[in-house]
Amino acid sequence: MQKVYLDNAATTQVREEVIAKMQEALAVHYGNPSSTHSFGRSAKTAVEKARKTIAKILNAQPSEIIFTSGGTEADNMILRCAVRDLDVKTIITSKIEHHAVLHTAEELEKEYGIALHFVNLDENGNPREDHLKELLARDDSKKLVSLMHVNNEIGNITDINSIGEICKEHGALFHSDTVQSVGHYPWDVEKTPIDFFTAAAHKFHGPKGIGFAFIRKNSGLKPMIFGGSQERGYRAGTESFHNIVGLEEAFVKAYEHLEAEIKYVKGLKEYFLDKIKKEIPDVHFNGLSGDLEKSTYTLTNVRLPFDKQKGLMLLFHLDLKGIACSKGSACQSGSNMGSHVLTQILTQKELEKPSLRFSFSYNNTKEELDYTIGVLKEFANS
Repeated sequence: MQKVYLDNAATTQVREEVIAKMQEALAVHYGNPSSTHSFGRSAKTAVEKARKTIAKILNAQPSEIIFTSGGTEADNMILRCAVRDLDVKTIITSKIEHHAVLHTAEELEKEYGIALHFVNLDENGNPREDHLKELLARDDSKKLVSLMHVNNEIGNITDINSIGEICKEHGALFHSDTVQSVGHYPWDVEKTPIDFFTAAAHKFHGPKGIGFAFIRKNSGLKPMIFGGSQERGYRAGTESFHNIVGLEEAFVKAYEHLEAEIKYVKGLKEYFLDKIKKEIPDVHFNGLSGDLEKSTYTLTNVRLPFDKQKGLMLLFHLDLKGIACSKGSACQSGSNMGSHVLTQILTQKELEKPSLRFSFSYNNTKEELDYTIGVLKEFANS
């Protein structure tokens, strides 16, 4: 049986170079980065080198890169501390954000009594800028806008430069969950009007359990986790040194190979779209995921012409055939609820048809896509 991994939006295979760097870190540089002896200084030097490397690629200041356990912690840290420390009274977000943002905003509404508003979406799932402007102009309260760059389920790309300028005009802070785009798109924070964004190494072929928050200098945020003075005082706790080294290597390799890998992976997506439309003519694509220019090159979200009963067996059938894909975010796989993203943009009739997210990487091949579409076609005709 062929094994095909098409769930790269959930997590990616770790690069061999990353594994080698992490093994070296675990075996050789085992000192605590906060210790003053040579073992600790060696580890501390590597941590700060990683910070500087990442900052240089982003055109940021090293002090603006704060290592976290991943995107979820970084999102929580930014939203919670903005409300606590920056006098934010209103959060504006959308109903198709990752739950790391949605659930945090909902909890902050309960805990602090902030106003929580959701920007309207167009028929494809893009935030409506006219409504965002209306929400920002509604009152004089301090506001934080949180809108993701690339949607993790339907792949829509939000124009964060435009959103950032709108926020700037209204004196609002702007945070973006960029977990699906950091490592996949070029960044220049000096040219991007954004205050905060987040990243997770395992989305760009690095280890799990490590990521970072970009926090614009002089933001005024204070620590969420208290203890030692690690991470410029923003995040107490001994740094996960081997993971930081792995993050750095994955980040460097992602941007070294970015142009070639975008071309290759975009070619895979184009091939997949063309072939599945040919083999299963009644297929539809959710959001803008079928548009090569308006959605990320890394994924597509396919709505298949199967009845509800048959659709219940689809993911199980694919798994039996060795194919890994997803019904939505891996973070909600333990839930019996459907996709909160698709619920916002599809009609009830459309929701009755099964939808699957296929997400690609440089490790995939056209032969794997042929096999996958063949299995889908066989299932459709069974």
